[in-house]
Amino acid sequence: MLALQLVVWLSGCGLGPRSRPAPSTGLRPEARQEPALSGDGRLLASLVERGGRTTVLLQERLSGRVIPLRHLQRQQPHSSPSLSWNGRYLAVIVQRGERRLAVIEDRANGRGIPLPLPGGQEPERLSLAPDGRRLAMQLVRGGQRQVELFDLSGLLEPDLPPGLAVPGR
Repeated sequence: MLALQLVVWLSGCGLGPRSRPAPSTGLRPEARQEPALSGDGRLLASLVERGGRTTVLLQERLSGRVIPLRHLQRQQPHSSPSLSWNGRYLAVIVQRGERRLAVIEDRANGRGIPLPLPGGQEPERLSLAPDGRRLAMQLVRGGQRQVELFDLSGLLEPDLPPGLAVPGR
């Protein structure tokens, strides 16, 4: 308790830890929502308005270079982007007709992977594990919300930090 009081007091005096603004990036100053960083901090996914539709934009954080996404065009509005460790996988909620679906874009092999949900459930939010092998999703069915976890290990290869071995191999 005394340590916490000391930190609070030092912070008020200007002697404690301070947050500093991040160094400048190559990102254009446009309205962004729902930011998601890859685990290594190299990529940023965020939502922007393009032609009146909410669209996920994937960029290299330092250069600002936009990275094209093959399977997400014409499925707007997008929501709830989430990236794996190296940004190989981008999970996002898309609109297909009247339905909202969770989709994962595998940027390494160019696949778009729709995630089927059981009977009448629609995704509201999602969060992809850094290794890409699990997904937490907030679902709605009949006005009721629930959170479910999905095992993607049969669908996706792990996206691990460099030098980390795949368990069991």
